[in-house]
Amino acid sequence: MALYADRLLFGPAGVPSGIEQTSTLDGIQHVAKFGLDCFEIEFVKGYRMGSDTASRIKEKAQELKIPLSVHAPYYVNLSSPEEGKRLASQDMILRSAILAEKCGAECVVFHPGYYGGNSPDVAFKSIKKGLAEVVSILRKERSAVMLRPETMGKKSQFGTLEEILLLCREVEGIQPCIDFAHIHSREGRANSYREFYSILRKIEKKLGAQALKTMHIHISGVEYNKNGEIRHLNLKDSDFRYDDWIQALRDFDVSGRIICESPDQATDAFMLKKMYKLGMRSEE
Repeated sequence: MALYADRLLFGPAGVPSGIEQTSTLDGIQHVAKFGLDCFEIEFVKGYRMGSDTASRIKEKAQELKIPLSVHAPYYVNLSSPEEGKRLASQDMILRSAILAEKCGAECVVFHPGYYGGNSPDVAFKSIKKGLAEVVSILRKERSAVMLRPETMGKKSQFGTLEEILLLCREVEGIQPCIDFAHIHSREGRANSYREFYSILRKIEKKLGAQALKTMHIHISGVEYNKNGEIRHLNLKDSDFRYDDWIQALRDFDVSGRIICESPDQATDAFMLKKMYKLGMRSEE
């Protein structure tokens, strides 16, 4: 299975809401039946998967031609002032990568950490150091899994667009997960065609044109306040201008995967796929 297609693939984060079966295997089969293209396995609240289950997931995903990714636990904090928590965070990323490989998933998305009482520069150095050590271990193990630090939506979190792009420039062998809802909610901006276009141009400038051909994107509606993200919303219940966003992706000829994190993630993913494929605007 190709790591990334020469087009945009659309899929949900985790088992779609509203279906009776709740296992990852069931979720992958539902995604294929629903006409979606990819699936992100959620380890966000911990690991509940053994090697046998991971092998069955890999077999089923390959059979149905559904590319997989993994989201590591939310508890990762590579900038914690406590060494034990930093080491535990590295272990969570490594464990996620090991399980990802067993499942046949090509990448691991993770939240890098929090500023805490540190300056952004100090947090950056701590995260860069911890992440470089994880990448070195994976290289020694000959792992093909790509690590993807995510842009974050709360102002207390490390993960502005600029921070994530710089991290990806300075730690060899990683690529970003660009969460446009997080970028929007963090400052209450980045919600117009011009701003979406500017983000894509910045990624191209900082990481090269190839980065736009292997993008990993998270999207949802979002409720936010002066401190940033509060919770995810369905796209039609939010102020996110996904019409303009889709058009910017089309104009840049972006390829890769879009993972929808809305509460009704499969429905929103299918809506976006239809809009993208047909070049249409949403119904007002």
